[in-house]
Amino acid sequence: MGIKRALVSVSDKTGIVEFCRELSKLGVEIVSTGGTKSLLSKEGVPVIGISEVTGFPEILDGRVKTLHPAVHSGLLAVRDSAEHQAQMKELGLDYIDLVVVNLYPFQETIAKPDVTYEDAIENIDIGGPTMLRSAAKNHAFVSVVVDAADYASVLEEVRTGGDTTLETRKRLAAKVFRHTAAYDALISDYLSNVTGDPLPERYTVTYEKIQDLRYGENPHQKAAFYRKPLAAADTLTTAEQLHGKELSYNNINDANAALQIVKEFEEPAVVAVKHMNPCGVGVGESIYEAYRKAYEADPVSIFGGIVAANRIIDEATALLLKEIFLEIILAPGFTAEALEVLTQKKNIRLLKLGNLAAGGSRSSQFVVTSIDGGMVVQESDVHSLKESDLQVVTDRKPTEEELKQLLFGWKVVKHVKSNAIVLAKDDMTVGVGAGQMNRVGSAKIAIDQAGDKAKGSVLASDAFFPMGDTLELAAKAGITAVIQPGGSVRDEESIKVANEHGIAMVFTGVRHFKH
Repeated sequence: MGIKRALVSVSDKTGIVEFCRELSKLGVEIVSTGGTKSLLSKEGVPVIGISEVTGFPEILDGRVKTLHPAVHSGLLAVRDSAEHQAQMKELGLDYIDLVVVNLYPFQETIAKPDVTYEDAIENIDIGGPTMLRSAAKNHAFVSVVVDAADYASVLEEVRTGGDTTLETRKRLAAKVFRHTAAYDALISDYLSNVTGDPLPERYTVTYEKIQDLRYGENPHQKAAFYRKPLAAADTLTTAEQLHGKELSYNNINDANAALQIVKEFEEPAVVAVKHMNPCGVGVGESIYEAYRKAYEADPVSIFGGIVAANRIIDEATALLLKEIFLEIILAPGFTAEALEVLTQKKNIRLLKLGNLAAGGSRSSQFVVTSIDGGMVVQESDVHSLKESDLQVVTDRKPTEEELKQLLFGWKVVKHVKSNAIVLAKDDMTVGVGAGQMNRVGSAKIAIDQAGDKAKGSVLASDAFFPMGDTLELAAKAGITAVIQPGGSVRDEESIKVANEHGIAMVFTGVRHFKH
């Protein structure tokens, strides 16, 4: 059979002139529409207008041009069916052997900050996906190209064999259906948000592959890194890697955890993470001071960890960072001097992203977690606590300094795996207890880690105390103030213990479980 006729209609015209010129040289008749036809004609590529095929003009501002039996019969006819052949001959219809289509730029349109609803809707392609789907369905006979990256390989097959192989057509068809599915998912997501229905009866998401990963959590697991379309500039998926080897699956998860915590702070802050839990968080007048505090919070666990900063890394800070082994340093930027220092370490990854100095973007998004046989979807936890939200429930009110440390600890504890306890003092974490099956166990870990620093520190708990035992433990360690959600049926027991030991305690009314 071979490729004798191609229908070409593209919004993104990258490489299309050269591709069609070469097809024409190989004897392929080019049929085209609108702007694509004008471009090909201007560049001297022989081309036939779609109206010459359909016998019908392009109408309604180009909305209707390829939605015609003369087009879709040429795409959908089963070439080895005698009945289809007879109908095509009787109606004077010709086959279309190759379709080259890419779609109206819906994603680029809605990415514009001032986009109107009308503009978004106008950039929903109808004819393009219809042609793509027709051609892809009939891939036993029809080749279909939706990606300019495939022009060269398709051209080479046509040049050497007159047609593409069935294996190639299957691969291209699969790519088409992925493309149209992603296109429709993006439209669906946009309209669902416009209509205030972000959790509809069917939840469809689409992501673009950034890179294949060497493996997943463990070497026997396959993995890849994907980006959500229109991802914000201060997300890990948009980071620019300045130095070091490729990120691993575990690197990505840990770096994202560090990023979420550092976004909580507007003042200079540094976060060190191991296994998706913070092992040290510090804030200061400068990023240098903040890093010293984050390091001193747990100088053992930070080794081999991920560090995120919300200010540009300068030379002085870089010299400190260089002293230990770190997997990743993530920041809004690095001075030339800092880069010179840090790039001396071959394997360290340096990531630059977004403007984190103002706390980053904290708009609510939806978190998708896969489970066996399905998934669960929830809003991301971007709740921000204000001092006015606090309810003092003890006889003693927290001092101004205690209140400052309580709010600091609360920002951190929401990002620690539950059950979570964080001890804070002097604008840094001094103890972190994470992921234990009971709250006392987490408190013991945090207090043991803090050692002598526990005395005079404050305690943040991600959920309420089911009984007074955690407060008893805190009192013995010399902890002076506590922040927790409250809401237990035994709150009075905890309040009584706090009062007996002169501990100031505040309720937030908000829980921060993290599984």
